[in-house]
Amino acid sequence: MKKRKNILKIAIDSPAAAGAGTVAKAISAHYNLFYLDTGKIYRYIAYLKIKYPKKFQQKFLKSKIETLTIKKLLNKNLITDEIGTEASIISKIKIIRKMVYSLQINFAYNPPRKYKGSCLDGRDITYKIVPDADFKFYITANIKTRALRRFKELKSLKKNISFTEVLKSIKKRDKNDLNRKISPLKKTKDSLLINTTNLTKRACFLKIKKIIDKNKKFNGNIPRPFKPSFKRIRKAIK
Repeated sequence: MKKRKNILKIAIDSPAAAGAGTVAKAISAHYNLFYLDTGKIYRYIAYLKIKYPKKFQQKFLKSKIETLTIKKLLNKNLITDEIGTEASIISKIKIIRKMVYSLQINFAYNPPRKYKGSCLDGRDITYKIVPDADFKFYITANIKTRALRRFKELKSLKKNISFTEVLKSIKKRDKNDLNRKISPLKKTKDSLLINTTNLTKRACFLKIKKIIDKNKKFNGNIPRPFKPSFKRIRKAIK
């Protein structure tokens, strides 16, 4: 596979609802990077399994992944707690991960030409998908804070669910993500730890931005700063 040269690559790993997606979107908007929430791919597959149980087989799945677009990953139905739990189970399956890997790697190293690089967040991005990323972050928060965030998110979507149910689901997902044999969630030695428990979305964005601006060098060069759209950044961290 050919790889674009002189691009900025940012890799982020995190447990569920730690705020990684929000800050990754803001960072991507600021530096004009292609953003991919890799967890949404597994959620999409879980959605297919629930919606098309009789068709859910390798050939069907392969065709769906090959024609997958970012627009399909924006489907609000993918955010449900049921889909999230199923996604954490599906992500244990070796053959499914193999299908998804090639897609993720291609997005990471060959983002659309209009972008200056890529920013991916997930569970195994820093050591499996983009091990040579220019910046690696492990974003986390205590479990009650994460459950509350997800609970509020689901409530905003008019989902009928209790905080206790969400907390139980987050605990189950953590157990699955941390203990699976294939690509478990873990913090690598070269990843910077960002705890968002007591950070606002903006504070988290500024903290990571400061780290990147201070050390933004790759291929021996400091790239010209991208003139960001503050409207897009505000939307991302809203």
